[in-house]
Amino acid sequence: MYPILQKVDSPADIKKLAIDELNLLAVDIREALFNRLTKIGGHCGPNFGSVEAEIALHFVFNSPQDKFVFDVSHQSYAHKMITGRKLGYIDDSKFQEDSGYTNPEESEHDLFNVGHTSTSISLATGLAKARDLAHKKENVIAFIGDGSLSGGEALEALNYAGSELRSNFIVIVNDNEMSIAENHGAIYKNLEILRESNGNAGLNFFKALGFDYLYEPNGNDIQSLIQTFQKVKDIDHPVVVHIHTLKGKGYPFAEKNKEAWHWCAPFDRASGKPTVDWGDGESYESITANYLLEKAQKDPKLLVITPAMPASVGLSPAIRQALGSQ
Repeated sequence: MYPILQKVDSPADIKKLAIDELNLLAVDIREALFNRLTKIGGHCGPNFGSVEAEIALHFVFNSPQDKFVFDVSHQSYAHKMITGRKLGYIDDSKFQEDSGYTNPEESEHDLFNVGHTSTSISLATGLAKARDLAHKKENVIAFIGDGSLSGGEALEALNYAGSELRSNFIVIVNDNEMSIAENHGAIYKNLEILRESNGNAGLNFFKALGFDYLYEPNGNDIQSLIQTFQKVKDIDHPVVVHIHTLKGKGYPFAEKNKEAWHWCAPFDRASGKPTVDWGDGESYESITANYLLEKAQKDPKLLVITPAMPASVGLSPAIRQALGSQ
Protein backbone atom coordinates (compact mmCIF):
# COMPACT_ATOMS: atom_id res chain seq x y z
CA MET A 1 0.00 0.00 0.00
CA TYR A 2 1.03 3.60 -0.70
CA PRO A 3 4.22 2.75 -2.64
CA ILE A 4 5.17 6.38 -3.37
CA LEU A 5 3.88 7.95 -0.16
CA GLN A 6 5.91 5.45 1.87
CA LYS A 7 9.04 7.05 0.38
CA VAL A 8 8.03 10.57 1.41
CA ASP A 9 9.12 11.70 4.86
CA SER A 10 9.69 15.37 4.07
CA PRO A 11 9.20 17.88 1.25
CA ALA A 12 12.77 17.19 0.10
CA ASP A 13 11.68 13.68 -0.89
CA ILE A 14 9.06 14.79 -3.40
CA LYS A 15 11.57 17.04 -5.17
CA LYS A 16 13.32 13.83 -6.27
CA LEU A 17 10.20 12.46 -7.99
CA ALA A 18 9.43 12.58 -11.71
CA ILE A 19 6.03 13.86 -12.87
CA ASP A 20 4.59 10.36 -13.25
CA GLU A 21 5.67 9.56 -9.69
CA LEU A 22 4.10 12.81 -8.45
CA ASN A 23 0.84 11.75 -10.07
CA LEU A 24 1.10 8.37 -8.34
CA LEU A 25 1.78 10.21 -5.09
CA ALA A 26 -1.55 11.99 -5.55
CA VAL A 27 -3.23 8.58 -5.88
CA ASP A 28 -1.53 7.39 -2.68
CA ILE A 29 -2.55 10.52 -0.78
CA ARG A 30 -6.17 10.08 -1.78
CA GLU A 31 -6.03 6.45 -0.66
CA ALA A 32 -4.62 7.62 2.66
CA LEU A 33 -7.44 10.16 2.93
CA PHE A 34 -9.94 7.35 2.38
CA ASN A 35 -8.26 5.28 5.08
CA ARG A 36 -8.60 8.01 7.69
CA LEU A 37 -11.91 9.55 6.68
CA THR A 38 -13.84 6.30 6.30
CA LYS A 39 -12.82 5.35 9.85
CA ILE A 40 -12.89 8.57 11.89
CA GLY A 41 -14.37 11.18 9.54
CA GLY A 42 -13.10 14.67 8.88
CA HIS A 43 -12.98 17.26 6.12
CA CYS A 44 -13.44 15.38 2.88
CA GLY A 45 -14.24 17.64 -0.10
CA PRO A 46 -11.66 20.38 0.59
CA ASN A 47 -8.83 17.87 1.03
CA PHE A 48 -9.67 15.69 -1.97
CA GLY A 49 -9.78 18.78 -4.15
CA SER A 50 -6.42 20.27 -3.15
CA VAL A 51 -4.08 17.25 -3.28
CA GLU A 52 -2.34 18.24 -6.52
CA ALA A 53 -1.95 21.87 -5.47
CA GLU A 54 -0.17 20.92 -2.26
CA ILE A 55 2.11 18.45 -3.99
CA ALA A 56 3.06 21.16 -6.50
CA LEU A 57 3.59 23.75 -3.76
CA HIS A 58 6.02 21.50 -1.92
CA PHE A 59 7.76 20.54 -5.17
CA VAL A 60 8.41 24.19 -6.11
CA PHE A 61 8.87 25.92 -2.76
CA ASN A 62 11.09 25.02 0.19
CA SER A 63 9.13 24.62 3.41
CA PRO A 64 9.79 25.44 6.21
CA GLN A 65 12.12 28.18 4.92
CA ASP A 66 9.27 29.28 2.66
CA LYS A 67 6.16 29.83 4.75
CA PHE A 68 2.76 28.22 3.97
CA VAL A 69 -0.37 29.41 5.77
CA PHE A 70 -3.54 27.37 5.16
CA ASP A 71 -6.90 29.02 5.71
CA VAL A 72 -9.14 27.13 8.21
CA SER A 73 -6.86 24.07 7.77
CA HIS A 74 -9.78 22.25 6.10
CA GLN A 75 -7.54 21.52 3.10
CA SER A 76 -4.21 20.84 4.82
CA TYR A 77 -4.18 17.02 5.02
CA ALA A 78 -1.98 16.45 1.95
CA HIS A 79 0.46 19.05 3.28
CA LYS A 80 0.56 17.19 6.59
CA MET A 81 1.32 13.87 4.90
CA ILE A 82 4.14 15.42 2.85
CA THR A 83 5.68 17.02 5.96
CA GLY A 84 6.28 13.85 7.93
CA ARG A 85 2.82 13.06 9.33
CA LYS A 86 1.61 10.38 6.93
CA LEU A 87 1.21 7.82 9.74
CA GLY A 88 -1.76 9.83 10.97
CA TYR A 89 -3.49 8.76 7.76
CA ILE A 90 -2.12 5.32 6.87
CA ASP A 91 -1.65 3.79 10.35
CA ASP A 92 -4.93 3.46 12.24
CA SER A 93 -3.12 3.38 15.58
CA LYS A 94 -1.64 6.83 14.87
CA PHE A 95 -4.86 8.68 13.95
CA GLN A 96 -4.96 10.55 17.26
CA GLU A 97 -1.44 11.89 16.74
CA ASP A 98 -2.69 14.18 13.96
CA SER A 99 -5.06 16.96 14.94
CA GLY A 100 -6.73 17.44 11.56
CA TYR A 101 -5.63 21.09 11.57
CA THR A 102 -2.29 22.79 11.07
CA ASN A 103 -0.49 22.76 14.39
CA PRO A 104 3.01 24.09 15.23
CA GLU A 105 3.27 21.55 18.05
CA GLU A 106 3.22 18.80 15.41
CA SER A 107 5.62 20.21 12.86
CA GLU A 108 7.93 23.08 11.97
CA HIS A 109 6.09 23.20 8.64
CA ASP A 110 2.95 24.54 10.39
CA LEU A 111 3.07 28.18 11.41
CA PHE A 112 -0.27 28.48 13.17
CA ASN A 113 -2.94 26.37 14.87
CA VAL A 114 -5.81 27.45 12.64
CA GLY A 115 -9.44 26.37 12.68
CA HIS A 116 -11.26 29.57 11.77
CA THR A 117 -12.01 30.97 8.35
CA SER A 118 -10.57 33.97 6.46
CA THR A 119 -7.36 34.22 8.51
CA SER A 120 -4.60 33.02 6.17
CA ILE A 121 -3.95 36.21 4.20
CA SER A 122 -3.87 38.31 7.35
CA LEU A 123 -1.50 35.90 9.12
CA ALA A 124 0.72 35.64 6.04
CA THR A 125 0.82 39.42 5.75
CA GLY A 126 2.26 39.54 9.26
CA LEU A 127 4.89 36.96 8.32
CA ALA A 128 5.82 38.94 5.20
CA LYS A 129 6.13 42.18 7.15
CA ALA A 130 8.30 40.48 9.79
CA ARG A 131 10.48 38.97 7.05
CA ASP A 132 10.99 42.38 5.46
CA LEU A 133 11.91 43.99 8.77
CA ALA A 134 14.47 41.22 9.33
CA HIS A 135 15.87 41.71 5.80
CA LYS A 136 15.16 38.11 4.81
CA LYS A 137 14.04 36.77 1.43
CA GLU A 138 11.85 33.66 1.87
CA ASN A 139 8.56 33.19 0.04
CA VAL A 140 5.35 33.71 2.02
CA ILE A 141 2.32 31.88 0.65
CA ALA A 142 -1.29 32.17 1.85
CA PHE A 143 -3.55 29.35 0.65
CA ILE A 144 -7.23 30.31 0.80
CA GLY A 145 -10.40 28.74 -0.55
CA ASP A 146 -13.03 30.77 -2.31
CA GLY A 147 -15.41 30.14 0.59
CA SER A 148 -13.07 32.02 2.95
CA LEU A 149 -12.30 34.81 0.52
CA SER A 150 -15.35 36.94 1.34
CA GLY A 151 -14.68 37.04 5.10
CA GLY A 152 -13.94 40.45 6.56
CA GLU A 153 -10.47 39.53 7.82
CA ALA A 154 -9.47 38.26 4.38
CA LEU A 155 -10.72 41.46 2.73
CA GLU A 156 -8.90 43.60 5.28
CA ALA A 157 -5.65 41.76 4.56
CA LEU A 158 -6.08 41.97 0.78
CA ASN A 159 -6.74 45.68 1.12
CA TYR A 160 -3.46 46.15 2.98
CA ALA A 161 -1.17 43.68 1.23
CA GLY A 162 -1.92 44.65 -2.36
CA SER A 163 -1.24 48.33 -1.80
CA GLU A 164 1.30 48.46 1.02
CA LEU A 165 3.64 45.47 0.60
CA ARG A 166 6.47 46.02 -1.86
CA SER A 167 7.95 42.56 -1.56
CA ASN A 168 7.31 38.86 -2.05
CA PHE A 169 3.74 37.85 -1.15
CA ILE A 170 1.82 35.03 -2.83
CA VAL A 171 -1.88 34.34 -2.37
CA ILE A 172 -3.16 31.04 -3.78
CA VAL A 173 -6.92 31.34 -4.34
CA ASN A 174 -8.29 27.79 -4.50
CA ASP A 175 -11.49 28.33 -6.49
CA ASN A 176 -13.74 25.26 -6.46
CA GLU A 177 -16.92 27.31 -6.95
CA MET A 178 -18.14 26.47 -3.44
CA SER A 179 -18.15 27.71 0.09
CA ILE A 180 -19.48 25.02 2.43
CA ALA A 181 -22.79 25.69 0.70
CA GLU A 182 -23.21 27.64 -2.54
CA ASN A 183 -21.40 30.95 -3.02
CA HIS A 184 -23.07 34.36 -2.88
CA GLY A 185 -21.85 37.87 -3.60
CA ALA A 186 -19.87 40.05 -5.95
CA ILE A 187 -16.47 38.44 -5.29
CA TYR A 188 -17.76 35.08 -6.50
CA LYS A 189 -19.32 36.66 -9.57
CA ASN A 190 -15.92 38.12 -10.40
CA LEU A 191 -14.26 34.73 -9.90
CA GLU A 192 -16.76 33.33 -12.40
CA ILE A 193 -15.96 36.08 -14.90
CA LEU A 194 -12.26 35.39 -14.48
CA ARG A 195 -12.76 31.64 -14.99
CA GLU A 196 -14.84 32.18 -18.12
CA SER A 197 -12.24 34.57 -19.58
CA ASN A 198 -9.30 32.31 -18.67
CA GLY A 199 -8.14 35.05 -16.32
CA ASN A 200 -8.20 37.80 -18.93
CA ALA A 201 -11.32 39.76 -17.94
CA GLY A 202 -10.86 43.49 -17.58
CA LEU A 203 -12.89 43.38 -14.38
CA ASN A 204 -10.42 41.89 -11.90
CA PHE A 205 -11.00 42.29 -8.17
CA PHE A 206 -7.40 41.41 -7.28
CA LYS A 207 -5.76 43.78 -9.75
CA ALA A 208 -8.01 46.56 -8.46
CA LEU A 209 -6.47 46.02 -5.02
CA GLY A 210 -2.93 46.25 -6.39
CA PHE A 211 -2.03 42.59 -6.90
CA ASP A 212 -0.38 41.02 -9.88
CA TYR A 213 -2.52 38.10 -11.09
CA LEU A 214 -2.15 34.69 -12.74
CA TYR A 215 -4.90 32.20 -13.57
CA GLU A 216 -4.41 28.43 -13.75
CA PRO A 217 -7.50 26.59 -15.04
CA ASN A 218 -6.01 23.13 -14.43
CA GLY A 219 -5.89 23.26 -10.66
CA ASN A 220 -5.87 19.47 -10.36
CA ASP A 221 -2.99 18.95 -12.80
CA ILE A 222 0.36 18.76 -11.05
CA GLN A 223 2.53 19.64 -14.05
CA SER A 224 0.45 22.74 -14.89
CA LEU A 225 0.55 23.84 -11.26
CA ILE A 226 4.32 23.38 -11.02
CA GLN A 227 4.82 25.56 -14.08
CA THR A 228 2.52 28.23 -12.65
CA PHE A 229 4.10 28.23 -9.19
CA GLN A 230 7.59 28.43 -10.70
CA LYS A 231 6.54 31.70 -12.36
CA VAL A 232 5.84 33.33 -8.99
CA LYS A 233 8.55 31.78 -6.83
CA ASP A 234 10.80 34.54 -5.41
CA ILE A 235 8.57 37.23 -6.93
CA ASP A 236 9.31 40.72 -5.58
CA HIS A 237 5.73 41.99 -5.23
CA PRO A 238 2.27 40.73 -4.18
CA VAL A 239 0.57 38.31 -6.57
CA VAL A 240 -2.64 36.28 -6.59
CA VAL A 241 -2.50 32.86 -8.23
CA HIS A 242 -6.08 31.86 -8.99
CA ILE A 243 -6.43 28.09 -9.49
CA HIS A 244 -9.63 26.31 -10.53
CA THR A 245 -10.10 22.99 -8.74
CA LEU A 246 -12.82 20.39 -8.24
CA LYS A 247 -14.03 20.03 -4.66
CA GLY A 248 -14.15 16.35 -3.70
CA LYS A 249 -12.04 15.26 -6.68
CA GLY A 250 -11.46 11.52 -6.77
CA TYR A 251 -14.62 10.49 -4.95
CA PRO A 252 -17.79 10.65 -7.10
CA PHE A 253 -20.15 11.09 -4.14
CA ALA A 254 -18.17 14.11 -2.95
CA GLU A 255 -17.86 15.55 -6.45
CA LYS A 256 -21.63 15.33 -6.99
CA ASN A 257 -22.84 16.53 -3.59
CA LYS A 258 -20.23 19.05 -2.55
CA GLU A 259 -22.13 20.57 0.36
CA ALA A 260 -22.91 17.28 2.12
CA TRP A 261 -19.32 16.04 1.69
CA HIS A 262 -17.53 19.14 2.93
CA TRP A 263 -17.20 17.26 6.20
CA CYS A 264 -18.10 13.63 6.77
CA ALA A 265 -18.68 11.14 9.56
CA PRO A 266 -17.08 7.69 9.15
CA PHE A 267 -18.54 6.14 6.00
CA ASP A 268 -18.57 3.13 3.70
CA ARG A 269 -16.52 3.97 0.62
CA ALA A 270 -18.56 1.88 -1.81
CA SER A 271 -21.97 3.23 -0.85
CA GLY A 272 -21.13 6.60 0.68
CA LYS A 273 -23.38 5.72 3.63
CA PRO A 274 -22.36 6.63 7.20
CA THR A 275 -21.13 3.72 9.28
CA VAL A 276 -22.08 5.48 12.51
CA ASP A 277 -25.51 4.57 13.88
CA TRP A 278 -27.12 7.78 15.05
CA GLY A 279 -30.29 5.94 16.08
CA ASP A 280 -33.85 6.76 15.08
CA GLY A 281 -34.36 9.71 17.39
CA GLU A 282 -34.55 13.35 16.44
CA SER A 283 -31.40 15.42 16.02
CA TYR A 284 -30.87 19.03 16.97
CA GLU A 285 -30.64 19.79 13.25
CA SER A 286 -33.96 18.14 12.35
CA ILE A 287 -35.73 19.72 15.34
CA THR A 288 -34.45 23.17 14.34
CA ALA A 289 -35.31 22.75 10.66
CA ASN A 290 -38.81 21.42 11.35
CA TYR A 291 -39.46 24.21 13.83
CA LEU A 292 -38.40 26.87 11.35
CA LEU A 293 -40.46 25.35 8.54
CA GLU A 294 -43.54 25.23 10.76
CA LYS A 295 -43.08 28.84 11.90
CA ALA A 296 -42.46 30.03 8.34
CA GLN A 297 -45.64 28.36 7.08
CA LYS A 298 -47.67 30.12 9.78
CA ASP A 299 -46.00 33.50 9.46
CA PRO A 300 -45.16 34.72 5.92
CA LYS A 301 -43.18 37.62 7.43
CA LEU A 302 -40.72 35.28 9.15
CA LEU A 303 -37.21 35.34 7.67
CA VAL A 304 -34.55 32.77 8.46
CA ILE A 305 -30.99 34.12 8.57
CA THR A 306 -28.07 31.71 8.69
CA PRO A 307 -24.30 31.92 8.18
CA ALA A 308 -22.70 30.21 5.19
CA MET A 309 -22.96 26.74 6.71
CA PRO A 310 -26.76 26.26 6.81
CA ALA A 311 -26.62 22.47 7.19
CA SER A 312 -25.30 22.98 10.73
CA VAL A 313 -28.85 23.97 11.72
CA GLY A 314 -30.54 21.41 9.49
CA LEU A 315 -31.12 23.72 6.52
CA SER A 316 -30.28 21.29 3.74
CA PRO A 317 -30.76 22.37 0.11
CA ALA A 318 -34.23 20.78 0.17
CA ILE A 319 -35.23 22.67 3.31
CA ARG A 320 -33.85 25.93 1.91
CA GLN A 321 -35.90 25.37 -1.25
CA ALA A 322 -39.01 24.79 0.86
CA LEU A 323 -38.41 28.04 2.74
CA GLY A 324 -38.12 29.89 -0.58
CA SER A 325 -38.01 33.66 -0.18
CA GLN A 326 -38.20 33.29 3.59
